[in-house]
Amino acid sequence: MNTVLLTLGRLPKALDLARAFHAAGWRVVVAEPFRRHLVGASNTVARSVQVTAPAQDRETYLSDLLRVVAEEDVDLVVPVSEEIVHVAALHGRVPARTRIFAMPQEAVLAAHDKGRFAAQSASWGLSVPATHPLGSAEAEALAQQQDVVVKPLHACSGRGVRIITRGAALPAPETPAIVQARILGHERSTCSLAHDGVVSGTVVYQGVMQSGSVSIAFKRVDDPLIEAFVRGYAAATRWTGFLSFDFMLDETGHPFAIECNPRTTSGLHFFGTDDIARAVVDPAHPLRHRPETRLQQFYSCLTETQLSLFRGGGFLPKLRALVTTRDVTWSARDPMPFLTMTYTTWPIIRAAMAQRATFGEVATLDVGWRAEHALSAASAAP
Repeated sequence: MNTVLLTLGRLPKALDLARAFHAAGWRVVVAEPFRRHLVGASNTVARSVQVTAPAQDRETYLSDLLRVVAEEDVDLVVPVSEEIVHVAALHGRVPARTRIFAMPQEAVLAAHDKGRFAAQSASWGLSVPATHPLGSAEAEALAQQQDVVVKPLHACSGRGVRIITRGAALPAPETPAIVQARILGHERSTCSLAHDGVVSGTVVYQGVMQSGSVSIAFKRVDDPLIEAFVRGYAAATRWTGFLSFDFMLDETGHPFAIECNPRTTSGLHFFGTDDIARAVVDPAHPLRHRPETRLQQFYSCLTETQLSLFRGGGFLPKLRALVTTRDVTWSARDPMPFLTMTYTTWPIIRAAMAQRATFGEVATLDVGWRAEHALSAASAAP
């Protein structure tokens, strides 16, 4: 039996991956900095191993993963979320028999860096908003012409993002950031899977309920222009792995890619579970959509629905959506992740309360990529 290692277990999309590989006959192992986590409660998981968080010690984290790969005879490593930027550094360090379903770290970093992503995409003729480094003359000129958005180069879940109205002063460049033309319109996101630049499948979706800046209920939509962008970027980079984008639509409905997430997103939930693992392993396997076009994260949506009673945020429509929309976690064949979610996600809930932030904003703080990681990776490069 083949063994797959998932490098995060706390998020619902990791549960989709675990269930998909188990259904395809694989043995599933999860490496996770938290002692308890969502996927650890699943009956599809053979073993869960606690590892050092990369925010605590990046090299120890990578060493921990290499130890798990050796101990568990891992055939395939599949990154799940923000930790991919670290996991990609395992290329060339794992045994020859072990495949990493991700691009090499330099390619992942180029996509993850909002400035490099915009510059590369523009050079390939792909639609992105005007984007310049914070502190540059071009950024100052852009901010005088129109409203702009200032984002840290490696921001996730909206952390550190600021909207600056036309003519207002830009913030001092304390950390590397970009200044991007603000596009007023609907936001859409994607999740795709690709092999050597060929896209196996793409989901385009948009949020219908938010917790902070993170979507917790979403619907799948059709957008051929966005799918064309995804195919163009994947082909230009010869991408292998999961690949996701955020877009803003202008007043004509034309999409502009505002950032790349070189990993899975919540759009993964819209793929058929029986197809996901097979599509990872076999480039020829079709990656089809599940029949539902609306999905939700039940407990997060329950919280937002309850809060709307006090905020005046449309309680009845939210309640109606809550009871009629399928949850991304529930499975009658694997019920414990849903039933124990409050217990298994308590470390994140506790951190969110302590920081007065949303679940999504703190869920990956210990595994994300930061400026000091970029510096250490650059110093380690030959």
